[in-house]
Amino acid sequence: MAEENLKLEDLLGGMKPEEKEKFDYVAIIGAGVMGQGIAQSVSAAGIDVLIIEKDDEHLERAKTELTESMEREIARWGMTESEKKVILSRIDWSVEIMDVAECDLIIESVTEDFRLKQLIFRTLDEIASPETIIISNTSTLSLSKIAEITDKPDRIVGMHFLHPVPKVPLVELVRAYETSDKTVETVKQFAEKIGKTAIEVFEYPGFVTTRSIVVLLNEAMHILLEGIASAKAIDTAMKLGYNFQSGPLEMADTMGLDEVLAWMEQLWHSLGEPRYRPCPLLRKLVRERKLGKKTHEGFYKYDDEGKIIS
Repeated sequence: MAEENLKLEDLLGGMKPEEKEKFDYVAIIGAGVMGQGIAQSVSAAGIDVLIIEKDDEHLERAKTELTESMEREIARWGMTESEKKVILSRIDWSVEIMDVAECDLIIESVTEDFRLKQLIFRTLDEIASPETIIISNTSTLSLSKIAEITDKPDRIVGMHFLHPVPKVPLVELVRAYETSDKTVETVKQFAEKIGKTAIEVFEYPGFVTTRSIVVLLNEAMHILLEGIASAKAIDTAMKLGYNFQSGPLEMADTMGLDEVLAWMEQLWHSLGEPRYRPCPLLRKLVRERKLGKKTHEGFYKYDDEGKIIS
């Protein structure tokens, strides 16, 4: 009888277990501090990574910086030598953007330059598989406007990672105007795979984290500028008074003062609200190329291991 040949999935209306996406090879465009951190987190999850930079000089610098960053973690007992070797063994390096064609997922992590990001997305749209999801790590720019340059805006989504990426368990999953539900679900699975909690946010300048934090950083800078307290006193007050792991001025130094300035200027121009207008002291430090830990001087001075010396 026909009934005897029925399978369980037929009786259940063809229901199948939820299919999990495979993430075997992930490309990262841009090997700055954020790109390096994303690469480390993805590789540590057992996924092969391809890092793309614009030229050999930037590529070699990124290799050195990533290696040195992990060596500092080893010195702090936060990582073993074998873990470092395994992470680096899963990372390929290239200056040829065409190499991303075989990747399952592509993450753009270049500077907050709208035209540059559009150029990259137009190129990726032409060379990547139609099924490949393309992710932007933008923190302030309009993802929908970036996606307009592509033929597959439903496959475009944002993942705003926070610095330092390997240590912060949060990522903002940013849905653009035409991002599909399937794309969102796939990227949630990816975030879980690399050990991140994804909060879904709708597109708006600054999203949740950047919009909230820059106000605090800006106000701390104004307090310092007005001579109300020293940088150390301001940071100590916030750490002890509100249980911050690091104070706002040290936090800004860690993020990179040029990056913080770019975020503030983008929010100031987009929203026009005075609380986002960059403090003159921040502008002065950036003009002097005192960009924080990466240049060994910002609101504080730092040694080669990133520890405050004054």
